Amino acid sequence: MPVPRRFDRRPPERDTTRVNDRIRVPEVRVIDENGNQIGVMRTDEALRYAQQRDLDLVEVAAQARPPVCRVLDYSKYKYEQAQKKKAAKKHQTQVVVREIKFRPKIADHDYATKKGHVVRFLKGKDKVKVTIMFRGREVTHPEKGREVLERLVEDLGDLAQIDQRPNLEGRNMTMMLSPSKAVINGTWEPPSDEDDADADELVDGPEATEADAAGDAPEASADAAPEPSEDDATDGDGADEDVPAEPAKADAG
Repeated sequence: MPVPRRFDRRPPERDTTRVNDRIRVPEVRVIDENGNQIGVMRTDEALRYAQQRDLDLVEVAAQARPPVCRVLDYSKYKYEQAQKKKAAKKHQTQVVVREIKFRPKIADHDYATKKGHVVRFLKGKDKVKVTIMFRGREVTHPEKGREVLERLVEDLGDLAQIDQRPNLEGRNMTMMLSPSKAVINGTWEPPSDEDDADADELVDGPEATEADAAGDAPEASADAAPEPSEDDATDGDGADEDVPAEPAKADAG
């Protein structure tokens, strides 16, 4: 059975600007296409003045006495206003608040995972509400939750700034973080700990290579001139004695 179609019963949006014949007042104050004020005119005369120039008579100040009308191209005017509105909306920054929850006895692995989420939110220029949830008698030790929040702020470094200090409300302790000015301006760079680690590996690399080369040299010489073992000596002597042993047994038979 087909689903019945829902109709939008709301009336369509209508342009409430009075233009040309929709201006019903007997007289208006007219401003020409160049922005110069002409003065008060009868409405039919002002409309005729606009039509002679292939333009529209647009009411711009309905509350004035008499109302103020401008002579302009209304289609072009609407297009320009739409473009200005679009540009203003483009430059607006929408603030998004993310929330992430911790426990006062959180494990190191869970802490690292949640901290990674906070870093991702801040890099995305979102605010972060950090909440410590207390259960049972944990609420009697709020300092444990405060330690977690202080640890988080210290680990984030210059990535975040504190908008709201830790505040205990009921069984929850909350703190509000926002991205730092460096993140917002796009000048923030991650700490160079990884670069330092790579540099240490590069320093240790040649030393390890020389040590391996030094260690390989004795092994190579040992392979070239192996020392005879007791088993090898015994096998060698046995091989020398096996040659006359077989004829001796044959003679005895």
